[in-house]
Amino acid sequence: MVEHFSFLQDILQHLNYFWVTVLMAVESSFIPFPSEVVVPPAAYRAANGELNIILVVLFATLGSNIGGLVNYYLARYLGRPVVYRFAGSRLGRLCLLSPEKIEQAEQYFNRNGATSTLIGRLIPAVRQLISIPAGLAGMPLGRFLLYTTLGAGAWNIVLAVLGWVIGRTVPPERFAETIQSYSSTIGLVIAGVLIVGGLAYYLLKHRKKQ
Repeated sequence: MVEHFSFLQDILQHLNYFWVTVLMAVESSFIPFPSEVVVPPAAYRAANGELNIILVVLFATLGSNIGGLVNYYLARYLGRPVVYRFAGSRLGRLCLLSPEKIEQAEQYFNRNGATSTLIGRLIPAVRQLISIPAGLAGMPLGRFLLYTTLGAGAWNIVLAVLGWVIGRTVPPERFAETIQSYSSTIGLVIAGVLIVGGLAYYLLKHRKKQ
């Protein structure tokens, strides 16, 4: 879909820290936009000495936080009825939202608690929406920002490493396809590691109390 918009093509061909921040803010809001077309190309430019890989990750994470805060505050102050009404509206459908998707994100948040804002950032289809149930639940802002920063930072590091490595080994015409397939798999692996690690920590802590 992105390749059909010439202005987006121009931005992606001339990526800088400003556009990395703006596009990642869009990606983390309710507007559908894949992070795979932002961070990996920026990391590829960093590999060629045009950008700094650490700054790419930092500005991408800043953008993710901005987009997450948009969803968080809209959900927190508009409330559940307005959020669900918007998700079911024509504009909401254009943004690839639906009441069912919001409900799924809420159920995921309710099952996993506050840490879902961290783990959810690594799971496709949940990543963009997880800030909405956090806002609806009135999650404390400081905790929300901490978990969002950790989750978004981990995801952006994954994409940056993929962009750096794959950009040197895959033909340009297959770059986007390869990035998308690998990033989804690795994101799920990282989420699994976090879940297992968190469970092990909980069990160890619980055993010590006994």
